[in-house]
Amino acid sequence: MPLFSSPKIAVLELFGAIGAPGRTVEHIRLLQSLRENDSIRSVVIDIDSPGGTVAGSDYLYRAVRKLAEKKPVVAFIRGMGASGGYMVSCGATKIVALPTALVGSIGVISIRPLVYELLDRVGVRMSVTKSGRLKDMWSVFREPTKEEQEREQALLDEFYERFIRIVSDGRKLSPEQVRSLATGEVFTAVRAKEMDLLDELGDLDTAIDMAAELGKAPRRVRYVRPKRGLRSLLMARMASALVEEVSVRLEQALTRRIDYRNVH
Repeated sequence: MPLFSSPKIAVLELFGAIGAPGRTVEHIRLLQSLRENDSIRSVVIDIDSPGGTVAGSDYLYRAVRKLAEKKPVVAFIRGMGASGGYMVSCGATKIVALPTALVGSIGVISIRPLVYELLDRVGVRMSVTKSGRLKDMWSVFREPTKEEQEREQALLDEFYERFIRIVSDGRKLSPEQVRSLATGEVFTAVRAKEMDLLDELGDLDTAIDMAAELGKAPRRVRYVRPKRGLRSLLMARMASALVEEVSVRLEQALTRRIDYRNVH
């Protein structure tokens, strides 16, 4: 049974950092359902995200690209479409951005805390038993060795090259053109348009109008959002966006991570 009976344009919001497993899975499921629903003629993805984990960003990009292979998808960047957030938009048919939005940050970053000096001060030592020379190369309890730094950089370079290929494919730019823009910096949408990183400047109405034209659909809009579980509903009463973002950042601050993320 179709999700919606009459032809419509779906608008799906993608706000905040990418990477919380439950939220990412819900977005993937929604993108898949929109792809399979014949009553949805085109889709607008409303983006305001600094990016996030490599895997989460890549997974969402793939889902958006698969959707765009079947029906028009317009990515609308309202505030920030940076790093993984911009990667997701590259899976769309077209990209629209508010003139004051921040776009780009094509790059990869790896962050981890080093807590061994703090532990020394309080008299705590860590004992590690391992099989495999590099098994603890992500340890926060010591400085990385030169070999570990080189291996880590090789991983980042591989992810970086994938990001460049995604932008190159999505924006019909040569890898050399993308590489010249892939400094990790963000650009205003006005500059990003001059660089062919997006198609049009405008607001959400602009994106919806474009989606209606591309999909040859009436301008009937249906907003689609992930289901909210009990945890999310409870958090909503305590400023859910702030609480969730703080909890994610605290968790990530204590572990090694490699991100398609704009650090701010």
